Amino acid sequence: MKSVRVWFTKDKEARYISHLDLNRTMLRAISHSKIPVWHTEGFNPHPFITFALPLSLGFRGVKETMDMKLVEDIPYDEIIAKLNNSLPMGIRVYQVTEPVMKPGVIAYGLFDIKINSADVPVDTLYKLTNNLFNMDEIMVEKKSKKGIREVDLKENFCKYTITQDTDNVNIQIILPAGSTTNVNPSLIVKAIGDINNIEIYADITRLDIYNGEVKSFE
Repeated sequence: MKSVRVWFTKDKEARYISHLDLNRTMLRAISHSKIPVWHTEGFNPHPFITFALPLSLGFRGVKETMDMKLVEDIPYDEIIAKLNNSLPMGIRVYQVTEPVMKPGVIAYGLFDIKINSADVPVDTLYKLTNNLFNMDEIMVEKKSKKGIREVDLKENFCKYTITQDTDNVNIQIILPAGSTTNVNPSLIVKAIGDINNIEIYADITRLDIYNGEVKSFE
């Protein structure tokens, strides 16, 4: 039995597929493609797959991963072709590798946040965004399994850049994104809107995930 890591993108309409539905979609694709994947035992056997880190609903993902176990050898390019022939638009497999890191090491995510607003021009939004990032603390309400609590976003900010183009303010930022601490980048968008009393549209993409040493997950 051999473990493989499937790398795929989640974009377009597929970014509105929940993680549960993504799991079902991948299971159907594996079943339809006849890839020799190990199945669970018991009354309801099904292909055993695991995902490194679930992606929030509505986010684009360009480096998503799924692990599965093969019961017999099959060329990686054949796995890619078979899965893509069975997957819906917006989900595309682009690489298959042997797993290097365990998902438990994931500690950070790199996000690209594009924001704009009908309430203010882009250059004003750029200034407001920089003002927020220059604050000593950014207190927001964060929902968790234990309820709602106030957290300081600023203390979770890692490396970031803020730029603007004709249409958007662009924020690239590394945030905690693991089993211990997880900061959703949409909280930053909400903070900018709430503090300045403006409505903001955001397009968020997760570009990469890192281990505790901020090295790309492999």
